[in-house]
Amino acid sequence: MIDDQTRELLRNYAARYEMADFINGDPSWFMHQVDGDCNREAMAFVAANLSYGSRKQFMPKVEWLREQADGDMHSWILRGLFCDALPAGDCGCFYRLNTIGQMHSFLKAYHQLLAEHGSMGDWLREDIRITDHEGGLHAIEHITEWFASHGSTGVVPKDARSACKRICMFLRWMVRKDSPVDLGLWSDFIDCRSLIMPLDTHVMQQSLRLGLLQSRSTSMSAAQRLSMALAQIFPSDPLKGDFALFGYGVNTAHS
Repeated sequence: MIDDQTRELLRNYAARYEMADFINGDPSWFMHQVDGDCNREAMAFVAANLSYGSRKQFMPKVEWLREQADGDMHSWILRGLFCDALPAGDCGCFYRLNTIGQMHSFLKAYHQLLAEHGSMGDWLREDIRITDHEGGLHAIEHITEWFASHGSTGVVPKDARSACKRICMFLRWMVRKDSPVDLGLWSDFIDCRSLIMPLDTHVMQQSLRLGLLQSRSTSMSAAQRLSMALAQIFPSDPLKGDFALFGYGVNTAHS
């Protein structure tokens, strides 16, 4: 049971940190720098999948890709123009665990999805409806299965058993509406109450400290448990808790 003090604390942090200024220095910044829904969606997906490790390291990598695409990520991928910048089979390092060849395979699988369906949102709309109470989980399963079955490894998780933190963050961006940060492009077919909290080691530690989690696992089941706990505080929009825990982490680190 979540006590009243914790509820009030997290509600205050959510209100304080879900502001337009949050975007500065955050990977969500990239999707706000491009125009058009399909382009924002593609930019967001690429940025999300590289968002691990130090922001000082991965943000320049995402910016390099945006520059290669001349600000039109959707067209750059759909037309296969990434092949020149990121050759197939190149074993050189692109960013940390990801080789240039892995990035090529990732973008090739994404290219195939766009060529067949137009956009990832249009593809998911074919199978997910707003009445699907597990729409967020089903979107994760669809995305991981597509990339695993189309030759992409090492960028998108191979299945939905891990916490899939970066995909969960991407879905937050796409689904939550009326936010100065998130775009809400998919709010018409995925209910924000079905979204799953982006869970990593830092969020897990904060959640343990607050009593929102009881184990140190960063699995999908743990992410779902955390999402259910946050739904007790933000019943209509559990992932508002993402901003709350971010704020809690910042203030705990400085205390």
